[in-house]
Amino acid sequence: MPVRPLVTFPDQRLREIAAPVTLFDDELRRLADDLLDTMRAAPGIGITGPHIGALQRIVVLELPGTVPYTYINPAIIWASDDTIVHEEGSVSMSGVTAPIERPARVHVRYQDMDGTEHTEETEGLRAICHQHEIDQLNGIFWTQRLSPLRRKRVTTRFEKLIRAHR
Repeated sequence: MPVRPLVTFPDQRLREIAAPVTLFDDELRRLADDLLDTMRAAPGIGITGPHIGALQRIVVLELPGTVPYTYINPAIIWASDDTIVHEEGSVSMSGVTAPIERPARVHVRYQDMDGTEHTEETEGLRAICHQHEIDQLNGIFWTQRLSPLRRKRVTTRFEKLIRAHR
């Protein structure tokens, strides 16, 4: 499957809310395959439709030591009160990360590639990834979870990286 071009920060498409998937067809399967290949090439451990300009509610995760999995129309239905801090970044803002605090455990409702609904209870890195990618589907880019000062520092670092690679 082809590796698709990434939408890069500060493209406003990263702030748009993705539409629900309603057709579970071969085109959706091709999109999922393209997302996986694009994520691996980036490299990353999570990617959404909006990261490649497809404003659909689709997430692909491939955490270290696991098989890739595709989540269609995912939504967090429960989040723990206890939190964890983890370094986060984005395939759309490659080369920079920052610590973000999020609930340590979440329950996610989603559909599989056939449209069958499931619920997944997660913790740790998988819970972080679900929250990060579902934020993206909701038009919330990861840097919006940072304080204004930290967001400015991350943005400045990214802009320097871009200038250095031109």
